[in-house]
Amino acid sequence: MDKLKMHSADVSQANIAAIAELFPNCVTESWDKDLGKNRLAIDFQLLQQELSDYLVEAASERYSLNWPGKREALIVSNAPIGKTLRPAPSESMLFENTGNLFIEGDNADALKLLLQGYIGSVKLIYIDPPYNTGNDFVYDDQFAQGSREYLESSLQKDTQGNRLVANTSSNGRFHSDWLSMMYPRLRLAKTLLREDGVIAISIDDEEVSNLRTICDEVFGRENFIAQFVWKSRVSEDTRATTGVSTDHEYIVCYARSDAARFRGAEKDFDKFSNPDSDPRGPWRSADLTGLATKAARPNLHYDLIDPETGTNYGCPPKGWRYEPATMKQKIEEGRILFPTSKDGRPRHKLFLHEMKSLFKNISSVITEFSTADGTRELNALMGGVAFTFPKPTALIQLFVEQLTEKNDIIVDFFAGSGTTAEAVFRQCAFDGMSRQFVLIQLPEELDSKNSSQGAAAELCDKLGVPRNIAELSKERIRRAGKNVLTGECHTDWNRDVGFRVLKVDTSNMQDVYYTPDQTDQKSLLGAVDNIKPDRTSEDLLFQVLVDWGVDLTLPIRRETIHDKKVYFVDENALAACFETGVTEELVKKLATREPLRVVFRDNGFVNDAVKINVEQIFKQLSPMTDVKAI
Repeated sequence: MDKLKMHSADVSQANIAAIAELFPNCVTESWDKDLGKNRLAIDFQLLQQELSDYLVEAASERYSLNWPGKREALIVSNAPIGKTLRPAPSESMLFENTGNLFIEGDNADALKLLLQGYIGSVKLIYIDPPYNTGNDFVYDDQFAQGSREYLESSLQKDTQGNRLVANTSSNGRFHSDWLSMMYPRLRLAKTLLREDGVIAISIDDEEVSNLRTICDEVFGRENFIAQFVWKSRVSEDTRATTGVSTDHEYIVCYARSDAARFRGAEKDFDKFSNPDSDPRGPWRSADLTGLATKAARPNLHYDLIDPETGTNYGCPPKGWRYEPATMKQKIEEGRILFPTSKDGRPRHKLFLHEMKSLFKNISSVITEFSTADGTRELNALMGGVAFTFPKPTALIQLFVEQLTEKNDIIVDFFAGSGTTAEAVFRQCAFDGMSRQFVLIQLPEELDSKNSSQGAAAELCDKLGVPRNIAELSKERIRRAGKNVLTGECHTDWNRDVGFRVLKVDTSNMQDVYYTPDQTDQKSLLGAVDNIKPDRTSEDLLFQVLVDWGVDLTLPIRRETIHDKKVYFVDENALAACFETGVTEELVKKLATREPLRVVFRDNGFVNDAVKINVEQIFKQLSPMTDVKAI
């Protein structure tokens, strides 16, 4: 029985596999002293020659952005990690039935853990990263380490996690540290985006030029959409020392490919209504007659008959707009409007959401809302303001409205106060399109003595939540969801204001699971069970979901079968039993349910005979089931 690998994907090996399909002669093997085995590698000199129509002798100068630590930053984005996501139902809202996620932990780790299940499926990523002012915080990914040390820490061979440090302007690597923090996270973000996906990044003057350059490298310069200028300040900046009050920020937008575009601003909206409550939304009637003579388009000239009344409306001189088969389909769809008398002329419905020509371009200058609006919102919702210059909900809602539709996924991996979640709630309540969000936030501890964190720490005390940003964000989302439901909500919205909290943590598996060849006999005797003793069945279930790439928001049901607890994810998407003493009768019972996937604990069977027979039982009773063990 195959075992799940129980760590995130090795992005570098996936990239090598992609190159191998195009240039198999450029792929070789090299000894990895850290892993103690051969790994696929690229002969870069040969690959460079494959991509050149001239003799390559030495590297030539080219336009690029380079900085101390860039190569080490690539390790952060490519190296696998031996971590997992542990569920926290008590901190969640509607844990069992929500489509939203709140992930607590380092966002680089969280993005890697999302790769299997969310690769190529996210429509919009909005982030508001640290602006690198010298006072805020950036992530310390331990770039001083070599690759071996990083791999060891990423596979949890030591217990020291990532931490936060102030990046003051006196630091010789002031810009480099910020770039090294952003670069791997943007590379990971790109893999999550759909072909028509877009990333929108808030930033100010300090790093906007560097951000544009690394985004050109990661997403491609040809996929740049716009650099929005947002008038974020309504009053003069009295702290300005240059005689100029900086009243704006930016939102830089890149697409995954040329399939992405903004929806645009509506015009002539007042011509649309919905008098018959059509579930397809507002519409207006339009002329159904054609534009061609019978000689030019004979297939458009025919008698049109109302199938309900039998009334024949004949054929206009220029025929009808649609040929008979299409007209028949539109009649069946209720799109054709037949008049009450024979003297009238049939017309057809044009729905607003289908009319791309009714939209004009939106402006790249945003002036409708400011940080003052964000301050008022937080004060009204939370009874205090925890952040300086918070983003107003309407700003993010603008991008949600412009770039997403029903069932789309929105990701924010610098969640902060949770504004993106509230923006999604509000837009769904307005247009009825049920969307999902994934928010990621590091549980940064707040110090009441720190001038930039004091207000947030005091608000946490007032609200009765632990002093960290993640807890503050979760409380804001809870309150925002309840608040939105008290207002007017579109009837089509599923009213999902819940969120499932998952926390980045060390792997559920003992070190022996990953390095059996480096474990001596004495250690093996103490590790008969390869699962850490403090982990629950729910913890194991979510690590399996992550490893198998199963949607982390699917409904989960627990059932007792033969006195053992069994989890069913989305009914038959996955069945999991992590109990010990699993019998052949239980295995057969699960096989009759015909799940797409099933997973057991490797040492969970009542004896070796049952473990050996598991795959055979499923081959006989449910041959399509993928059987694994941990």
